[in-house]
Amino acid sequence: MHKLSYLLSIILLLAVRPLQAQTVYVNAATGNDAADGKVATPVATLQRAIELAKAFKPGESVTIKLAPGLYLLRDQVVIDKRNTEEEWLTIEAASMPDDADWKPAQMPVIQSISANNNKTQFQHAVGLLVAADHVRIRGIKFIGNGNPEVQYYYPVNRKDSTLTGLDISQCYFIGERNSAPIQGSIWAHGAGIHVDHCIFYGTKNALLLFMAIRDFSLKNSIIVGAYESAVWFGTFHEPFVFENNIVADSEYLWLRAEKTYPKYRFKNCLFSGMQHEMGYYGSNAALPADSNAHSEEHVSRTGKLLLSEVATKGLPHDYLHPLPNSAGKELNAGIFKK
Repeated sequence: MHKLSYLLSIILLLAVRPLQAQTVYVNAATGNDAADGKVATPVATLQRAIELAKAFKPGESVTIKLAPGLYLLRDQVVIDKRNTEEEWLTIEAASMPDDADWKPAQMPVIQSISANNNKTQFQHAVGLLVAADHVRIRGIKFIGNGNPEVQYYYPVNRKDSTLTGLDISQCYFIGERNSAPIQGSIWAHGAGIHVDHCIFYGTKNALLLFMAIRDFSLKNSIIVGAYESAVWFGTFHEPFVFENNIVADSEYLWLRAEKTYPKYRFKNCLFSGMQHEMGYYGSNAALPADSNAHSEEHVSRTGKLLLSEVATKGLPHDYLHPLPNSAGKELNAGIFKK
């Protein structure tokens, strides 16, 4: 009887123990999509990594590790592995910005060279199409799409407004309007959108958030040179967090729906060199808004943002971060958390 009880306890323990986390390794330079995605035998493409992730048991969390390199997307990558609140799908750099040995060249770069690959609402190109709950994207640089057929490119897109859980952290989004533009770095609907320690540089819009937006946060991030707006925001629901951010040298800080007066709260921020701040999007164009209901706490508009940028010695370790003598340096905005 004692042995039977022991065996039953072992079986019960095995039945209730959490499923192990899985890791898929990707290397654009040395990987092979016929491989199994183990650390010594990485796959070559993100799409293949997603396919392997979907083959794991339901309920297993999966981390996709991207080695340093350039990842060219010839079509949208659909992230559709079903996840739970406890078990997320994470796509992240193998070496993260706060690692002791991190260098800018170790940050994986995702660039779309696709023609228009999505027809939802209008013809456009998408990089990563998030089609599942609970997805994290960490430590990656996204740059623009230079395909001459593409007018509107969105590196990260979530179209389904019923989805929840999208965390984007320690990423660059860098566009160049004359050669490789980004229409909107993150175009997303739905709940649980959390962005922190990201840098948006030279993109037409940083965030485009429209339908069923609930539980949103943008923290410790930098938006510079948004030549339409830093943020377009549709339906408004609490909780809403916007703090320790820098927005500079942009056309609009914020565009909201016409005839709505959401009670946004901006805290511990620098707004510098803006053409306009609050506006609304009408039927044909963005317009300045005279009346607003937002509130501010410790928001500065004095001083100039000075960035660490590429010079004759190449890419500095802290590129596109505030210099020591810059306004906003104390906000700890940028891709480094430590």
